[in-house]
Amino acid sequence: MINLTAQDVARIVGGELAHVDPSAQVYKPAEFDSRKVTEGSIFLALPGARVDGHDFIEQAVRAGATFALAARDVGQPSVVVKPLGKQESNADAFAHDPDGSGAAVLQALGKLARYVVDTLAQEKLNVVGVTGSAGKTSTKDMMASLMRVDGLTVAPKGSFNNEIGHPYTVLQCTEETKYLVAEMSARGVGHIAHLAQIAPPTIGAVLNVGTAHLGEFGSREVIAQAKGELVEALPAAIDGGIAVLNADDALVAAMAARTSAKVVYFSANPDNTDADYRASDIELDDMARASFTLRVPSGQELPVRLKVFGAHQVSNALAAVAVAVEAGIAPERAAAALNEHVAASERRMDVQELRSGAIVINDSYNANPDSMRAGIDALARAASGRRQASSWAVLGQMGELGDSAVDEHEALAEYLVEREIAHLVAVGDGTNVRALADKANDLGLNTFKVRDTDAAAKLVAEKMNPADVVLVKASYSDGMWRVADSLVALDRQQADGESEEEK
Repeated sequence: MINLTAQDVARIVGGELAHVDPSAQVYKPAEFDSRKVTEGSIFLALPGARVDGHDFIEQAVRAGATFALAARDVGQPSVVVKPLGKQESNADAFAHDPDGSGAAVLQALGKLARYVVDTLAQEKLNVVGVTGSAGKTSTKDMMASLMRVDGLTVAPKGSFNNEIGHPYTVLQCTEETKYLVAEMSARGVGHIAHLAQIAPPTIGAVLNVGTAHLGEFGSREVIAQAKGELVEALPAAIDGGIAVLNADDALVAAMAARTSAKVVYFSANPDNTDADYRASDIELDDMARASFTLRVPSGQELPVRLKVFGAHQVSNALAAVAVAVEAGIAPERAAAALNEHVAASERRMDVQELRSGAIVINDSYNANPDSMRAGIDALARAASGRRQASSWAVLGQMGELGDSAVDEHEALAEYLVEREIAHLVAVGDGTNVRALADKANDLGLNTFKVRDTDAAAKLVAEKMNPADVVLVKASYSDGMWRVADSLVALDRQQADGESEEEK
């Protein structure tokens, strides 16, 4: 955050000062959790499902917040903006906002973030945007690792990529920040364009157009329309704009026609010799970690050995390298940083070896058909590389698929059989999970149906052998990480118990 006075903030966001000295300063980022407020920060009074941030302004001020950004005067130091009325939006941020108080605070937050970006961009801040149906968070983390070799870099934690997380992340930037890597998510047409207005990117990378949120968009073509808003927001090539596009995805490659920025392509297909950044000699080790030869536009070839898991990470890595090199980082430095990168966000291809010897792949943060197939590929590869290993897919539902949901879950069962997965544990009793389990059972896959995550963890813990590999994955709302956490905890308890017996 840059230093601003309360009067500055009120002017920037179009708000009124209430019970606060106009010269009072903020110099720390904004915070919407009163328990995390630090001295010199702004508290965001946002409504939620169970509590309203306005009720915690006094607590936040006592904890050190200079003032709150609020939609009504509650007798505490605040910059107050007017409610905007009920918003017609499918965004979670507006789900519990009947009068538009939260929308007003978020609008003000966006204005403040834009002011900070514009101010810092005059010095040295470069904004990189990344979007796609799958892989955004993993790629964002890779990009951040690579950009950090060249300067202080800010990137969102986890998947903080929406109306709240995006401006919140922007306000982490200071005068010393050289790169902001902004992950941009969309639940409809216009969302990415809005996020790009808050923090206008100079470089934008589009990873893929898949079927995530298909139920909300209606078709892949509409998803492509939304994702392409990122490249439309880029400045022209003469002004430094650079679009980084996946040549292996026809809908992404076609976005070149929607931008006046310089366009570069990346490809994980060794036969695609027209791509500017490409991989060849791709190999996977026993844990599905990829190694490959990276080729960059200069013709230079560099060895890469990833520490993250899954063949899909090759494409993510190419996007990250392309952004770094186009930003001016030497290919050798970018490749070296890529070789050292480890997973940074929780529950995304987080691979843990239990003390018993079994492997748990915790990819439970979210799921769509593309990421499900990538996770299953990693499971199949890891199991094939271990002697006497059996593979377990512990899966819940994939959300937001609309009318295609049942078909997609049945197709997932077919993919499990195609990849020769040994066991399916279908978690939940909804229509989608039943479709997955019934189809898998019809195809002869050894299938277990369980009601919840506790039952799933208990079943797998009882039946798996020390050499086995377990994939845990579903949409976020299913909380499937509880299965992975339980398996790890049970393994530790058993190991500790054995150690005590030995004593």
